[in-house]
Amino acid sequence: MNVIQPIAAPGKPAAATLGIVDVDIHPRADNIEAFRPFLSERWWEHLQTWGMRARHGFTAGQPPFPKAQPLASRRDAWPPTGGTPASDLDFLRFQLLDNYGIDYGVLNPLQPSGQGDRNNGFSAAMAHAVNEWQLEAWLRKEPRLRGSVVVPYEDPQASAAEIRKRAGDPNFCQVLMMSRTGEPAGNPRYWPIYEAAVEAGLPVAFHAFGYSGWAMTNGGWPSFYIEEVSEHATSCQNQVISLVTEGVFERFPGLKVVLIECGFGWLPSVGWRLDKHWRHLKSEVPHLKRAPSEYIREHIWVSTQPMEEPERGQHILDICEWVGWDRILFASDYPHWDFDDPRAAIPGVIPAERRRAIYGGNARALYGF
Repeated sequence: MNVIQPIAAPGKPAAATLGIVDVDIHPRADNIEAFRPFLSERWWEHLQTWGMRARHGFTAGQPPFPKAQPLASRRDAWPPTGGTPASDLDFLRFQLLDNYGIDYGVLNPLQPSGQGDRNNGFSAAMAHAVNEWQLEAWLRKEPRLRGSVVVPYEDPQASAAEIRKRAGDPNFCQVLMMSRTGEPAGNPRYWPIYEAAVEAGLPVAFHAFGYSGWAMTNGGWPSFYIEEVSEHATSCQNQVISLVTEGVFERFPGLKVVLIECGFGWLPSVGWRLDKHWRHLKSEVPHLKRAPSEYIREHIWVSTQPMEEPERGQHILDICEWVGWDRILFASDYPHWDFDDPRAAIPGVIPAERRRAIYGGNARALYGF
């Protein structure tokens, strides 16, 4: 819904009774020096000399869209002590965790993360450093926070190794990938990631965005930010279709996939279309033992931000019913400009019991909090 209400008086959480689990918080280091202790001399020198080199059509200068400056943040997210938004743990506690009475928050580091870098060796080193930074700067200092295992997903073997390093550490609750990968996410080259995630008992989250080296539209790079941000949904549609049709869920029946910041109003129509085509094209995908929509409803979870809101409330209820009331997780997207205030994020047409599950119960069941 992209709404913000005034901060309540300190010590009086406005939403403490909701039992909130926020599955999309974006921490950011105040500067690149924060990662130096976790990088070898080789890779620190590489970072200082060459910087990060994303697989992106705009290869030089600043990102092409101004909302990326910095971290696409809301205007009041700058800490009073200085620094970038979501870089100060005390201010994050005040503005988000304490203010809304959030029981658990899941960190999804976006930049710098090393994910999708054109140098696979550096990508692996940087992802490892980001995970160590999460532990030292956030997770060991704040028991309400959990981390996502950042992986260099274009190097699946290195990704699997990083997942196995974090397996069994209760500070981490999921594996983090981006929605724009170099190839569709169901491609067997990515299967080592899913194998390691299932082995570790961790869901795999696909967060909107990332740079694949390909334009996100079928006609090239978009002119406006509104085109790119609206495309988050279609990039995840592609990933869902690929995961299903490549047989990932047949190969890894224990795999759980979370779609973050992708919306989900489109999910039923994708399921319907896949089922229709599958009835006529079964011979091409004999590895699929069930209708595609059955895999989707069994293996896919979604987050609320940005949640589509049709004009008719019944349409919201119908969409949620198809997706599964137990598959919808609350996300604030803090500290982004499209932050959702927990007190007003879930449409009132949704029954109270369902709202409580979305605010926290569903995430607790998924992550084991």
